[in-house]
Amino acid sequence: MKYFWIVVLLITIPIYAQQQDEKQIREIYKEALSNGKGYTWLNYLSNQIGARLSGSIQAEKAVSYTKSIMDSLGLDKVMLQPVKVPKWVRGIPEFAYLESSSGFTNNVPVRALGGSVATPMSGIKAKVVEVQGIEELKALGTSEIEGKIVFFNKPMDPTIIYTFDAYAKVADQRYSGAVEASKYGAVGVIVRSLTLRLDDFPHTGAMSYGDIPLENRIPAAAISTNGAELLSTSLKLNPDIQFFFRQNCKTLPDVESYNVIGEIRGSTYPDQIMVVGAHLDSWDLGDGSHDDGAGVVQSMEVLRLLKATGYKPKRTIRVVLYMNEENGLRGATTYAAEAGKKRENHIFALESDSGGFSPRGFTFDTDQGNFAKVLGWKKLFEPYMVHFFEQGFSGADIGPLKKDKIVLAGLRPDSQRYFDHHHSENDVFKHINKRELELGAAAMASLVYLFDTYGLNNSNN
Repeated sequence: MKYFWIVVLLITIPIYAQQQDEKQIREIYKEALSNGKGYTWLNYLSNQIGARLSGSIQAEKAVSYTKSIMDSLGLDKVMLQPVKVPKWVRGIPEFAYLESSSGFTNNVPVRALGGSVATPMSGIKAKVVEVQGIEELKALGTSEIEGKIVFFNKPMDPTIIYTFDAYAKVADQRYSGAVEASKYGAVGVIVRSLTLRLDDFPHTGAMSYGDIPLENRIPAAAISTNGAELLSTSLKLNPDIQFFFRQNCKTLPDVESYNVIGEIRGSTYPDQIMVVGAHLDSWDLGDGSHDDGAGVVQSMEVLRLLKATGYKPKRTIRVVLYMNEENGLRGATTYAAEAGKKRENHIFALESDSGGFSPRGFTFDTDQGNFAKVLGWKKLFEPYMVHFFEQGFSGADIGPLKKDKIVLAGLRPDSQRYFDHHHSENDVFKHINKRELELGAAAMASLVYLFDTYGLNNSNN
């Protein structure tokens, strides 16, 4: 008879656990969709504070604002973690045109790439050489490039369904184009904006000069996709046209900023830390609503949702709003370094940095054992259409925490519209959908709940 009851228990306990999980996740979604706070928080962050470039006054206002929100949530701890960040400023608006012959010009939209040097005050005007990526520079050599402006015009591949993969295949021309072109005597660089859409919004982003001396650095700017199409077509008709651009950007000494951190201390395993993170900084175009204001408010909303549904975490759940993801990743590296010094035991980290669009699932950077455990939770997410679970990249800010015994995860929203907004003046609050934003926060809170409840294959439960 005792074996009968053992069998009954073996069957009943998993069914009861699943029912409890379904109930908790249902409560999380109900709270997020009926009483969500993230949209209101993001409205203030975007429209009252605005773009939050590292080292700017707006970035510091964002630090104060998000700290005040976490203070109001009644968390066990809220703190600011000092971080030294770069301070690059754009200066007066950029100006550019292409000149087909003396006196005949067409203005085109450009924006300096983040970290670029300025042009001379009078600007730069030179002939243009168009290339489809960095590799073409080597084939052309100094004789074809010296004294000219290099125009990198390799577009994102529209046949790649996951747009982040398309972006990754061409981002090197933005990041390294200037340093490579300078080796062949180029006087400047113009880079096609990294978006699949044809529009008039230049998309900025980080670039690097490596270790080349300041006097050898050449200015670099992004041109809108419509501008790139015009320039490319014009060069085919007249290879001798000239391009003019002027920009006034500069890099100032590093300044102090902060990561914003809030946590609920675990009731059973307080030394096991689970991080939910996003980056608080943005580029200085638009207001950074999708990149990454959405992730910021979703991360804070995770803690609010767990508290509002009466859930008591077993492990410490910590929100980290990182500073300086866009042009340095110093917030992330500082956080990981401090965690290492304190010998903190991070077992899980989740990042939201792919926009506030409808969530489709998660990517996981982990071993096969823990990934198999995660796959067992897919059915819990199917009613919410968030069941795309795949091994892969998690997120830039949680990357420095990577070690053998940790699961890194990234929220994966629908990616098709993300690069319409990314790093441009088109990344503004009016393009945020309230329901989609709330669905993302609920999905994140649900995954955090499951990891907190069941732990990892290699952790004590």
